[in-house]
This record gives sequence, structure tokens and C-alpha cells, in this order.
Amino acid sequence: MGTTTPPRTLAEALRARGDESLAGLLRARPDLLNPVPNDITQLATRAGTRASVVRALEHLDRFALQTAEALAVAPDPAPYDTLLSLLTGDGLDDGEQRDDVGAAITAGLPGALATLREQALVWGEDDRLRLVRTARELLAPSPQHPSPTGLGPTVAEATAGMSPGRLQEILAATGLPATHDPVSAVAALSALFTDRTRMAELLDTAPVEALSVLDRLVWGPPYGEVTPNPTPPVKWLRDRGLLLPVSTRTVVLPREAALHLRAGRAHRLPEPVPPVVAAAAERDPQAVDRAAAGQAFMALSTVEELLKLWDGGGPTILRAGGLSVRELKRAAAALDVTEPVAAFWIELAYGAGLLASDGETDERYAPTPASDEWLDLSAEDRWTHLATAWLAATRTPGLVGGQDAKGRALSALGPELDRSAAPDVRRRVLALFAELPPGTAPEAETLLRRLRWERPLRGSAPTAEGSDLRSRLALWTINEAELLGITGRGALAAHTRALLDEGEDTAAALLSPLLPEPLDHVLLQADLTAVAPGPLERPLADMLSVLADVESKGGATVYRFTPGSVRRALDAGQAASDLHAFLAAHSRTPVPQPLSYLIDDVARRHGHLRIGAASAYVRCDDEAVLNEILADRRSTGLRLRRLAPTVLAAQADPGSLLEALRDMGYAPAAESAEGDVLITRAGARRTPPRTPPVPVPEGPPTPDDTLLGAAVRAIRAGDTAATVARKEPPEGATGSAPSGTLPRTTPAETLATVQAAAMTGSTVWIGYVNADGAASQRVIAPVRVEGGFVTAYDHTADEVRTYPLHRITGVAELAEEGEG
Repeated sequence: MGTTTPPRTLAEALRARGDESLAGLLRARPDLLNPVPNDITQLATRAGTRASVVRALEHLDRFALQTAEALAVAPDPAPYDTLLSLLTGDGLDDGEQRDDVGAAITAGLPGALATLREQALVWGEDDRLRLVRTARELLAPSPQHPSPTGLGPTVAEATAGMSPGRLQEILAATGLPATHDPVSAVAALSALFTDRTRMAELLDTAPVEALSVLDRLVWGPPYGEVTPNPTPPVKWLRDRGLLLPVSTRTVVLPREAALHLRAGRAHRLPEPVPPVVAAAAERDPQAVDRAAAGQAFMALSTVEELLKLWDGGGPTILRAGGLSVRELKRAAAALDVTEPVAAFWIELAYGAGLLASDGETDERYAPTPASDEWLDLSAEDRWTHLATAWLAATRTPGLVGGQDAKGRALSALGPELDRSAAPDVRRRVLALFAELPPGTAPEAETLLRRLRWERPLRGSAPTAEGSDLRSRLALWTINEAELLGITGRGALAAHTRALLDEGEDTAAALLSPLLPEPLDHVLLQADLTAVAPGPLERPLADMLSVLADVESKGGATVYRFTPGSVRRALDAGQAASDLHAFLAAHSRTPVPQPLSYLIDDVARRHGHLRIGAASAYVRCDDEAVLNEILADRRSTGLRLRRLAPTVLAAQADPGSLLEALRDMGYAPAAESAEGDVLITRAGARRTPPRTPPVPVPEGPPTPDDTLLGAAVRAIRAGDTAATVARKEPPEGATGSAPSGTLPRTTPAETLATVQAAAMTGSTVWIGYVNADGAASQRVIAPVRVEGGFVTAYDHTADEVRTYPLHRITGVAELAEEGEG
């Protein structure tokens, strides 16, 4: 085929492409690589399958899709000028604004066609543009699937089953000369509808009501229902073929007539230019960065508080998976946020690998060992870890509280929250933020319009979850980005721009100066409270969280000391002297006397009682205390009895006994079997090592350049093997197979041919079956034949390989140039 010969098939069009162009196709449609096609013909076949074409159409922007839709209703093949006319119209019914749109369409159409060609949805030269058959079937109009353009079938398609007599009646009503040839009749009617002058004259005679009927059908859907006795306007249109019957009760406006009424346009509003994302507000970039950093710090504090909340073992897992509504409410109350926001923080910690299920029989959620490593990082590194996990996560906390397609409730940490489009939407939303000047907050509605233009098919239809999912994901992204400190006051922060463009290290370096420095002190007050005027160093915060209860949070955190909190510190192994020393070392104010008295009073009574396992027992050196307990009616449920003057036995387990006596106002301490006091430490429960949840991919991953290069070489070599000219076998020999199938020769013929090729340095064509049973065609240049193996340069892999002779199905010599 000469270089000027137009391609006759998609395979020929792909074969004429360069390697870079083929690699671009495989990069844009990675599903074509699984597995790597054997040759160009197989690549073209796979590119025309329904599933692959649907996936490719979903990745088109609105104007490229409108171009494909216009080709679907254009003649096949269609010249470039015809396609341009379908998009711009003839300009008879519009003014300057239409001229501006037409200029934009004229400028943008080559780029849209280049996109369609790159993705193998359109092929052929500009004078013969062809939309692949599967795409035409998906986009072309039919009664079951109306065209996206709103156009109906052509006159020829709509009159395919019409009787010749009915055609003659239509010709007579429209004033066309009669003809007994149905083909000529259809051609005459089509010519009338496409003739602007004659069509205008025909419509000038139409009743006003008939024109109103056409107005309702012209932009689609083009189908309407009629009664057995239609109204006069409908009868007028039907008699003249402007409404053609589809069934006994359905009529359709033919495509040619609709295009006349539309002034030649396939779309009411072509959109060659993407909508501009408008600015909602412009703020000081430094104020934006400070606000985002403050919110980033709050995000870290919230996640740390969540980990601390579930430190000793979190809530149990529902049988169907996930977190119960009651536990979500409890977490929201503890974090002092709404339930949707609590679901976001829980899912974020889970997605970052900081929370997981422990895998026990009574399965619960708990922090992972990785959470301890995360807590040891600097604040800026902890934030980049969370932000990176959020960007890549397919889990969608915004769905929590909704229902799935079967009407079942969606719960936090449940199995049905993955939405594969989420990472792509998040990154695209942030990219649109980044296109605006620093400090500029985008207008949400224009941002959504831009996203719909970029992916009009993907997730644009209403679902069981509500309106189009892609828009909902974008709105959730905007809200979550503000919570996480990705944005500040609605604009993208500088550290986020660095995270997207340069990586985590640069983002951490920009964020670090904006975060508050941890403090090593608190302010003790006489009302048994301590005020932390800022974030505390981790050892101080950990100790204070054991010794006191958080009373309020905000710019400053207020801790309150209570008998229960002091006992908690003593249970953790601290002595009263240790607590006095700790407070004196970390308070900028003197330790108040009431606090010292509280610590000494609780410490004096702590451990006076000892709890052990009998089922359980209580022992105390003071017999009067045991007498007091026995006499207390609140101890009846414990079923206590005296074993010795200083020992009571109970039927309750040690833990229940411990809690019951504490509720009665005592301060017992647990002891081991050896009689030593048991020290209980908070945060001892951890899951086994867990990996973060793996994002659910939306499709095959984008291949890297190395894989693309190898795939293109393999496809080229396979195509060479399938299409190269081969010598005819000698008379009486087994011979080569027909083109496109594996050659077949006897083992003796195979050995003789490859030995001869090795001696002469020539290239041969072989059929080969690998160890997995996969058959392929290869072009090889044998170098050595020995020991039942042939070593040859394989053009498929572009390297030297060794093949077992028994796996070669046959061999054929390649024709010299000029032969075949």
C-alpha cells in the first residue's frame, strides 16, 4: 500500500501510525493492553469492542463527545466540511453571538478530531472521516436509545417498511413528481427536506399549530404519540412526510427535516471552549496559608484525639461490617463535631492506616502499630501523611448515612464506600483551584460546570445515591479540603500547591513555620484546672491526659483534676511524689494547695484495698473497712463472704469487683497472683500490623514508558509476522498456513529450514506455543541450532532468545523484496 492510499479499515489506519502515535493510543486506553495484542489487527478488533469504546467515550470532554455525536448522525464516511457544518449550522438564524461560537468551533474542531483519532474512535482522512462502528451504534438514534443530539432516523430509515402507495401519497401532498420506484421516491423526499429554499416554501404553507408541533420535536426527543384520528395539524404534517410512522401510535420527525429546522446544527448549544472557573473571592495569600495551617493543626489534633479515644480498644464491628450509628454518634460527641464530620475523620484515619480491626473473635476497631510511628513524626510530616492518603483514597465518607442500590444503609468503615472516581475528582478539583491566582477562592457552581464539561458522560446520570456522583464528589472534596487544611478560607494553600507539584518534603518545609510550636508548660489554677495556652509537647500531653480530664478545647485547652483522674494516674504506676514533681516542673504558676491536697488524699486511700482472683477477692489490713463493705447494701450483688479477718471472697470477676468498689467510693488497686500491685497503662491495645486499605482502581493503571515501548515493539513484530510476504512451500511439502494463522510443518522440515536460515543469516516466520499454551507468530533470524533448541534474534521482543524446537508449530521462509 502506497503512502497516499487512504486506509480501508481501522487496522490499516493504525498500521500507518508511528510508534509514538500507537503508544499514545495505548496510554489513553490502557484496557487495550490487557493482554498485549498479538498484532495490529487484534488491536483494532479490541479497540472496537463495546466495553472498550464505552470506556473511551467516558473519558472525552464535551466538545470531543459532541464531535463524535455529530459524526454518528452524519453520512458514513463524512467529509470534514460536512462535520463542521453539523456543528456550526448555516448561520441563517443567529447573529454575532453565533458567529463567535462558529469561530470557536472552527478553531477547536481540529483538536477534538485529533483526540478522537488518537483514541482510535475516528479514522480516515479529512475527506472520509469514519466513526468506529461500535461508537456509531452507541451514539446513533433509535426508538429504544434516542440520540444525544435529539435527532431521529433519516427519511430512508424511517420509510424502510412503508408501502409504495403511501410514498406516492406523500409525494403528491408535497407537490413532488410521482414515481413508482420507492428508492427514487425516498431520494426525492430527502432532497426536498435538505433543500433550504423548497423546505422554507413548504413550511410557509403549514398551519401555525403544525409549526408548534415541530417546535416541540425539533430538539428532541423526535418521537411523539398520535391517536387513530389525529388533529388536523398533525395530519397535515403526517401527510407531507414531516412526521413518519414508527408504529401504529408513534411518529418521528425525520433527521433531514429536523436539521432544516435547526439551521443545520446537530446540537442546540455546541461547547467548543471549556467553561471558565470564576473567582468567588480574592484574599491575601498569606492569610490563606495561615488559615490552612491552623486547620491542618486542628486536623492533627482531631485524629490524635480519635486514636486516644479508641486507644484501649474501640467499638465493635457490625456483623455486616462497619460502625454502628450509636458508635458514630458517640465518637462525634467525644470529638465535639457533627456525625458526617466524625465519619470523615474516622475514614481518614482508617485510610491512612492508623485504625483497623483487631481480628479477634469479638472484633473491634483499634489503633494500629503504625499509629505509634505516626505520632512520633513531626507535625508537618504527620499532616503530609494524612493529605497524601486522602488524595489517593477511594473510600468516600460523604456517602455515610445514605443508602446503596438495594436500599441498605451505608455505615462508616463499611464495605460499600469505595468509589473509584474519587481520587480523580479530588485531584482535578485541586488542579482547578491551582489554576487560579494564589489567594483566590473559586465559585463552586462554575467549578462544577467545568467538571461536567471535562467528563460529561462519566457519573453524569442520576443514581440511587442522588444526583450525579461526580458533582457530589467535587462538593465533598471542597468541604473535606477545608477541614484537612488543604485549603484555607476557600483558596488553595501554598503548602498544598507544593504537595501536588513537588512532593511531600517541600510541602512539609512550607507548612512547618506556620504551625504553632509545642509548649512545655501549663497554667495551674486554684479551681483544680490547668490551662494549656497552646499545643503541648507529646510527653506532657500524654501525662496530662491521664492525670486530668479535658473540660474544653479551642485556642486553649482546659483540663480538670478529679479524684477519678488522679486515681487513673496512680493506677498507671505513678506515685503521689511523682505527680507533685510533674506538676511543679511543668506549671508556670505555683501548684495550688487544693490540688496538692486532692493528690495526697486519693493517694492515701489508693491501694488500701487489694483485688485479686478467686473468682475474686478483697483483702485489707484494716478489718473495719471490710466490715463497712459487708454492711453496705450496695455490695449485695457482689455476693461477698469473709474468708479471713482481712480477706473477702466474691463471685464477681476482678474487673467487675474493682469497678463496683470504686463506684461505692473506695479506691481499690488490682494485684497479681504474687501479690504485687498491677499497673494498668492506657493505650496498651493495638491491632496486629495492618496495611492501609488499597484504593479500588477505576480501570487499568496507566502504563509507564517502558511497558508502552515493549508493547509497541511486540505489536509491530506480531504484525510483521502476520502480514509479511512468505514463499510458497515446495510442491509436496506440508506448507505454510493461510495468512493470519500459525504455519504448520513437520519437525524434520522445521529443523531443516531453521538450520538453513542460520547458515545463510536469513529471517524466517514461525508459529510458537509457549509453556502456558498461548500461540503467537514471530519473525526470527536464527543464529544457532543445537541440542533441540534454536537461538535467534526475535523481532517481537527486539532481543536474542532461545526456543525449544518442539514448541515451534511450523516455519516458513519470507519472500524477498519484489516477490509475493
